[in-house]
Amino acid sequence: NPEGKNLYQLAGGNLQGNRWGLKGTEDLGGGLKAIFQLENGFDINTGTLGQGGRMFGRQAYVGLTHQAYGTVTLGRQYDPLVDLVQPLTADNYFGSTFTTPGDVDNNDNSSRTNSAVKYTSPTWSGFQFEGMYAFGGVAGQTGSQQTWSGAATYGTGPFSVAAGYIRMNNANSGVIRPNNSFTSTSDGTIDSIVNGAYATAKSIGIASVAVQFVTGPFTASARYSNAQYKPDGASTFASTERYNVAGGYLGYQVTPAALLGLGYTYTHGSGDTSASYNQVSLGGDYNLSKRTDLYLVGAWQRASGTQRNPRSSPPQQLQPAVASVADYGFTGDSRTQEIVSLGIRHKF
Repeated sequence: NPEGKNLYQLAGGNLQGNRWGLKGTEDLGGGLKAIFQLENGFDINTGTLGQGGRMFGRQAYVGLTHQAYGTVTLGRQYDPLVDLVQPLTADNYFGSTFTTPGDVDNNDNSSRTNSAVKYTSPTWSGFQFEGMYAFGGVAGQTGSQQTWSGAATYGTGPFSVAAGYIRMNNANSGVIRPNNSFTSTSDGTIDSIVNGAYATAKSIGIASVAVQFVTGPFTASARYSNAQYKPDGASTFASTERYNVAGGYLGYQVTPAALLGLGYTYTHGSGDTSASYNQVSLGGDYNLSKRTDLYLVGAWQRASGTQRNPRSSPPQQLQPAVASVADYGFTGDSRTQEIVSLGIRHKF
């Protein structure tokens, strides 16, 4: 914190957020099935609901699926980049500690989308695609609060590649939006001081691509994304903020039960500000059984340049960039920050 004191705490959900839910399938005949999923997130230390206190804030959808024609789902869902691009990145293996500062590119799936219609194709010779549109629900203003996204992936043998784009629109407004007011069908990706000053953006657009190669016990992947936070007359900033993110991951399956991982993420903000964040992450995961594992993960980050401070007085002032590892949102006043997490995960 600003006084230079470290934080020690019992925290829930590092490799994966805690969750509970229901899902089901009903055979309707002719290869057609009805499906649904209701899933919430919660804090295991207090029992309180996550995702803004929603009963089923992680996912809540119903749909139809057919092996030959694909799947259509309706409700609160992940976007196509989360479904197809994120699985090829370090976040898929070691979670938040390996993701982008502030999750500015939604690599850690901070955002979910309400009122969404999503189509997922079958897989043809390793190729699959998804498309999604979410209705803004504002009479006479079709573009207000709407979200649309598309992504595709191709995998053959040890090699896989995926790419996609998402556009999230904020609510229309004739007056200055208050801070932290991203009001859209999507939750947005405002997770820390890194991008907290851009909650009043008119839109957030994210393009991502990732590649992965698996050989023997090694998994190597690389990714790139470009996130743009664009203002309008109701925003509290005037110039588009762009984040270019490049990351690499190397995983080593030491034994069938033990996995080690090394990740590096470089994030550069430009346009409204000029800041860079270098982050190195390390992780180890050991399976005690098919359903229970122990993990130890950590990261070090260094920030440089300037960033806009959403909590300054007067608000939105430029300041020297401070570090904030991944999307945990811990903010001090230092250019460097370290975080280490030791935990146990159980699936049932």
